[in-house]
Amino acid sequence: MDATAKHLLDWYDVHARSLPWRSPPGKPPPEPYRVWLSEVMLQQTTVAAVGPYFARFLERWPTVEALAAADDADVMAAWAGLGYYARARNLLACARAVAARGGAFPNSEDGLRALPGLGAYTAAAVAAIAFDRRAAVVDANVERVVARLYAISEALPKARATIRARVEELTPDKRPGDFAQAMMDLGSAVCTVRSPRCLLCPLQMDCQGRIAGPESFPVKPQKKLKPVRQGQAYWIERDGAVWLVTRPGKGMLGGMRSLPDDGWSARGDGSGVGPLDGVWRPLGTVRHSFTHFDLELQLMLYSGGNLARLAADKGEWWRMDQLEEAGLPTLFAKAARLALAIEG
Repeated sequence: MDATAKHLLDWYDVHARSLPWRSPPGKPPPEPYRVWLSEVMLQQTTVAAVGPYFARFLERWPTVEALAAADDADVMAAWAGLGYYARARNLLACARAVAARGGAFPNSEDGLRALPGLGAYTAAAVAAIAFDRRAAVVDANVERVVARLYAISEALPKARATIRARVEELTPDKRPGDFAQAMMDLGSAVCTVRSPRCLLCPLQMDCQGRIAGPESFPVKPQKKLKPVRQGQAYWIERDGAVWLVTRPGKGMLGGMRSLPDDGWSARGDGSGVGPLDGVWRPLGTVRHSFTHFDLELQLMLYSGGNLARLAADKGEWWRMDQLEEAGLPTLFAKAARLALAIEG
């Protein structure tokens, strides 16, 4: 085993985080379902945010077969607030594919990659952590640790090929899952984005970036300003209930319940209520940031007219005092809070 990998694993044996989807260092691997579920949830999301969702999902759907049999709307509602909702759709597709093969996940990186929604990172992570397979697991924390360890001067994203090659070299044949999690923990607790704690790092003597200035790595390209889109959402209420629609299965926030809107997404189809006869008045604007753009969403209140046409639309009346149970995505939850605060 490479000396760097040994130093890291020795550190991990003492400092490993205790997480509900992990096994303690040196113990048998955790159940593949738990590893896979946690890794999908953790993509672009913090451990602190994922913890409660992971517990609720396991309580409600304790096995991959149970998740595969779940209603799409229930899973999307349970996912609400985690963001990046394509992950929830991929979660269901993958669960159903695994259930179709008897509930057993493939135990190789290539086999995992063949499942719906599993990219290179997730397949490698599940292979290493759940099946103790040697695989190069590279998330943002690992990327930062390795870029600093070798003072990699190429800018992202071009540097990712070099970083991955270095991780391939470092990953040991024994305890590859522990090694992957040790790298993640080191990046999370010690080799942090700002003010890294180099004096506590088990790799400090080997780290080229420590001398050059660790916060200089990884080298990042100049940020581009995100475009700002404008749109409208519609608040239509009757007898203590508000009209909600279910968005198309594909596209932004696909498959989620939401307030009707004007199709502000380039892939959205709108919801057809804007031309509804009657009186509309603005309630205010909510702002939300997506990965590739920011959105300013004007909330419009329907304050009088004929609601008969709504009966033919794909939607439902939802009690306003039970809106938290609707599983609205964050954007529309913000809009609902604005409406409820104003309308009382």
